[in-house]
Amino acid sequence: MPNELLAPSSFPMVRGFSVALVTATLLCASAPAAKDKAKNRDTSGPRLTAELQGSIATRDGLRLHLTTDLGNVVIRTRNSGKVDYHVHLETDASQKDAKLLLSKFTVSGTEASDGVLIRGQGSRRQCSGRLWVTFEVNLPRNYSLDVSTGGGNIETEDINGRVSLTTSGGNLLAGNIGAPAHLETDGGHIVVKNVAGELVATTGGGHITTGAIAGNASLHTGGGHIRVASVGGVAHLDTAGGNVTVEHSGTELAAQTGGGQIQVGEAAGLVRARTGGGGIRVVRVSGPTNLETGGGSIYLTQVDGAVKASTGAGGITAWLGTPTGRGGCEFQSADGDIVVYLPRHLAVTIDAQIQQGEERGFIVDPAFPLKISYDGAPGGMRTVRAEGALNGGGEVLRLRTVTGNIRVMMSDTSKQIQIYKEQMQQLQKNLETQVRKIVEESTKEDQP
Repeated sequence: MPNELLAPSSFPMVRGFSVALVTATLLCASAPAAKDKAKNRDTSGPRLTAELQGSIATRDGLRLHLTTDLGNVVIRTRNSGKVDYHVHLETDASQKDAKLLLSKFTVSGTEASDGVLIRGQGSRRQCSGRLWVTFEVNLPRNYSLDVSTGGGNIETEDINGRVSLTTSGGNLLAGNIGAPAHLETDGGHIVVKNVAGELVATTGGGHITTGAIAGNASLHTGGGHIRVASVGGVAHLDTAGGNVTVEHSGTELAAQTGGGQIQVGEAAGLVRARTGGGGIRVVRVSGPTNLETGGGSIYLTQVDGAVKASTGAGGITAWLGTPTGRGGCEFQSADGDIVVYLPRHLAVTIDAQIQQGEERGFIVDPAFPLKISYDGAPGGMRTVRAEGALNGGGEVLRLRTVTGNIRVMMSDTSKQIQIYKEQMQQLQKNLETQVRKIVEESTKEDQP
């Protein structure tokens, strides 16, 4: 069995998150709303614009607090001892309150006890119309961020400090983060490169895509996909219905989806994965593993730890590795087939059972002599069993299916290595493709 590990994929360097001008709607007679997308803008009419800007002296190691009622926020970093901001306002000149909308949106920038405070605020008086707002901020890279917008995208370049980004409806696109991060949107996508600490990311329905997370990860989406390059600590990944993909898992992985697929590359620690109906595929498991699907298939390329896997209707295919003191394995399917590949010299005790089957439901490699017996009346449903101690016996391999077949075959090591590498490469390729797709879609939405 292969002991090699593929080099972790480098997260794609996504540059130029070109956020030109984000659409937001300000209804001055009520709380500010900012749900419109730039692609819905009518750019045929005349425009009124205004520019606001300022600069505040600062130093490394401090924090930017930026809060705005609406608008996109773009954070860029550079080596300087100040925070510069530029705010572009734009509205439709044909609106009756166009000039008032521009004049009543105020921006203030001041020093704070721990850094810099920037505030953007619209009027609450009786007026109506559309106002588009874009904040562009330059600050030192050795800085922390606390950014919140009532509606719009937030984009950041690489930053070394702690990061908190919150939006009521846009996308969050972040570069490398050198400390723990908290990212939250009510409905957009979240894309972040590598995080040198803990990551908490939540979206009401968009996708979450990340690079390497050094610490723990808690990722939740109301319905989108979750794709992660690697997690060094404990990972809790939860989606109401999307797919979950993890290339490398460290200490512990708990993945759950209401109905999507779960794919895991290499898992070094404890794994718990559950889906309401999709398939589960794990390339390599080394720690205790519990997999459960309501109806999909389960596919395990290399099992080096104790695994319990169950499916309501799909099949289970598993390649067992060499003994590592992993404990026994248990595979159970209601209606599907179970196929297990074993190394020729693996010491293992087989306990297999087909609850409603026939003797021909077992297909066993001649190298693995098993005793087959059955219970039940002739001509009726009966339970068929296959038992045996291979190479003197060892940990118990328990196989159970209600109506499916069970196959116990000798593994082909070279074929297994090939499958192992191909699946890891495919996971890496898929992650890179999806990141680029999400960023391209976000950029298109922001084109005026």
